[in-house]
Amino acid sequence: MTAHLPRLGQALHQLLCARRTGALGSLNASGGAPSVSLVPFAVDPLGDGAPVIVLHLSGLAAHTANLQADPRASLLVSAPEVAGSPVHDLPRVTLDALARTPAPDSPAQRSAHAAYVQRFPEAAFMAELGDFRFVTLRPTGARQIAGFGSARSVGAEELAQVLALGTPTPPINPA
Repeated sequence: MTAHLPRLGQALHQLLCARRTGALGSLNASGGAPSVSLVPFAVDPLGDGAPVIVLHLSGLAAHTANLQADPRASLLVSAPEVAGSPVHDLPRVTLDALARTPAPDSPAQRSAHAAYVQRFPEAAFMAELGDFRFVTLRPTGARQIAGFGSARSVGAEELAQVLALGTPTPPINPA
């Protein structure tokens, strides 16, 4: 971890490294009602000129059509609940972002593919399926809750610093 990130920036990076799924919020393409779905995510520190969150979405999924109609999105990433601990203390972040689908075989698409498969090697075969595509989320801001009584807004510049560190795949603990 780099020392130049503030303590809460380090906590945000640790959360993004530890969690592999988030709740993707998009606006329903037929009416604008909010829609939320669970998605795996990776971070591409190289991105398309800036670090981005990478999703691998089916063209058949409602959230894909939603993001094509309106690129505004949110991604909620939360620490897991711990039995006996207060849920109000869970570290979490809601990233506000703009979605984009990189052109096939573009440098941005190849970079997104590499970042996603590095984090999810078991999903490499899905990159070959015709109805799936990589979608990148460029964060524009965030609201971070680092624990009870520790909430703050995070600007795009600090988010870029955090995401530039990438998200190495954490070891999976057999349960």
